[in-house]
Amino acid sequence: MEISEIQNTLEQRKGKASQLRSEVMEQRKLVRILKKKAEACEQAQLIIQNVAQLTQKQLEYHVAELVTLAMAAVFDDPYELSIEFTQRRGRTETDLKFIRDGQSIDPLTASGGGAVDVAAFALRVSLWSLALSKTRPTLVLDEPLKWLKGGELPIKGALMIKEISEKLGLQIIMVSHIPDQIEGADQIVTVQIKNGESYVTSSNNATILKG
Repeated sequence: MEISEIQNTLEQRKGKASQLRSEVMEQRKLVRILKKKAEACEQAQLIIQNVAQLTQKQLEYHVAELVTLAMAAVFDDPYELSIEFTQRRGRTETDLKFIRDGQSIDPLTASGGGAVDVAAFALRVSLWSLALSKTRPTLVLDEPLKWLKGGELPIKGALMIKEISEKLGLQIIMVSHIPDQIEGADQIVTVQIKNGESYVTSSNNATILKG
């Protein structure tokens, strides 16, 4: 091999080595940038987790407090509501439980229907009050306390609804066939069928619809 060829080969290899060094330097820079981004992502994730935990605690306090107060307004020995946030299938889910005397129970299988009705009503109201974009301050409910029966429970339930309605400025339109539950209403509209015709009358006994 001639000296000129050797020199050419050497120059080519020098050029390739220089190119590889430049690529290595670029890759090292990229690694440093990616490390900084990874650290920033980890910090952002921690911030998001902290904010999420704080939000969950505030949500738990707001919702559980209103439900517990509603239960206490109706029952002499009320349950307290416990809210637990759990990660399942890659997302946050909520477990609701009733607590009494330190014992935790499943509301749907181990408590009376009346207690579930009161809790469900209070949950609806609390979630509405938490919404960033609220609807008009009106809830339309069909038999919200249908399982709340016995003694003074229906009356207490009606008074509880009235108190929450007044405190939150929330109009509640509800259907009920239980007379004691409509005593706290500001206005009562009665629907009756007589001789095959429907009569809708207001609380002052004025007929407002017939047909």
